[in-house]
Amino acid sequence: MKIIVFGATGGVGQSVVKQAVENGFDVTAFVRTPSKLELTHEKLSVVQGDAFNPAEVAAAIAGHDAVVSCLGSSQGMKKSSELQEMVKNIVAGMQEHDVKRIVYTASAGIYNELPGISGKLMMGMLKNALKDHRAATDHIEAHGLDYTIVRPMGLTNGPFSGKYREAAEGVPEKSKSISRADVAHFILKALKDKKYETTSIGIAH
Repeated sequence: MKIIVFGATGGVGQSVVKQAVENGFDVTAFVRTPSKLELTHEKLSVVQGDAFNPAEVAAAIAGHDAVVSCLGSSQGMKKSSELQEMVKNIVAGMQEHDVKRIVYTASAGIYNELPGISGKLMMGMLKNALKDHRAATDHIEAHGLDYTIVRPMGLTNGPFSGKYREAAEGVPEKSKSISRADVAHFILKALKDKKYETTSIGIAH
């Protein structure tokens, strides 16, 4: 399978690229700053580009079987529409080149689904990022793509385990976090398994 990864220099993105090439995927990393990509591999191609540039995004998507988005916003806690803008370019590029499969890494909380007081506090703190992720996922879902929305709980730099829980509704019970390496593992698993198409999955340790 030939995949293109947007946000390939971020924590989850680097893990996706590394695990993908180790598992036989042909990978294109779409990056603004190639020097930030820590990996070289015979199955890895690097395309320098800007996800805000529709023509660069569309040209990069051509010839791939699937798209993986690990994009984040540069605005942190501030109001932003960066994610939805980049996703609009990705969706348009996918439609132009007849690519149907996308795995989009969002965040737990985009459906207001985090339970309890601590959940409400977390969603309040992250409200701008969650709103942007939600707009991006809504756009993906509205365009007839074979999507998987990944909703990880709090991301950590913990080790890869390959062991985590999944929830199609809400989030796994009594969950707080998951390592970026395990999020990457789920992304690649979802790409290979049709049961994850048109689903939104909460994941946590």
